[in-house]
Amino acid sequence: METNSRDSRGTGHGRRPRLFAILRVSTLAVVAAAGLFAGGFGLFGTYVSKLTTPADVEPADAIIVLTGGQARLDAAIDLLKTGKGRRLLISGVNPVASRESLRAATGSDKALFSCCVDIDTAALDTIGNAEESAKWVQSHDYGSVILVTNNYHMPRSLLEMNRLVENTALQPYPVVNTRLDDGSWLTKPDALRVIFTEYTKYVAALARSVVSPAEVMADDAPRYTATIHKPDPATP
Repeated sequence: METNSRDSRGTGHGRRPRLFAILRVSTLAVVAAAGLFAGGFGLFGTYVSKLTTPADVEPADAIIVLTGGQARLDAAIDLLKTGKGRRLLISGVNPVASRESLRAATGSDKALFSCCVDIDTAALDTIGNAEESAKWVQSHDYGSVILVTNNYHMPRSLLEMNRLVENTALQPYPVVNTRLDDGSWLTKPDALRVIFTEYTKYVAALARSVVSPAEVMADDAPRYTATIHKPDPATP
């Protein structure tokens, strides 16, 4: 019995160093991950705050705008008006919004809005935007697209789009509501909150793209999506 007691104590003493080693490695891993996350956030915030709306942009086959603010819609309509794209998709529109109310909100010409604007009401988030946009791009066989969204939203939007849109050049058109390129985003709580939230979503999207890459759309996939609402050709 005495021998068994000594063996038990010896075994316990042997486990403690291993336990401490595991705890030490785990702690270092957590600290390193936190440091990497914080460093990435600093780089992300600096990058998006320095994005600016281009003074001019190369013409493309089409334009896609992701809803989320009036400034985005106005920018996309202006691009369409100036011939930077032949057709515009407004993705993520509230289903209760009518075409006419949307047209009126953007101050668009009726003829232009009727002929050249499609509306997606199915997308509920950025992933949905990418899915519906990919169907739209594929159905028209567009080779180049101008993507319009806010500066802080652009990295994640491009990431999600590039996972699904093949053989199509995406040209970012970031919309800037408030200039933060002087580093003031670090001292403005609202800006800091928005950028931090978007950064965490970007990291999650990046991790998802690595763990589960998107399947390329099959050749026999539907060429048109029922969620894209097109005007009646007879509409004046």
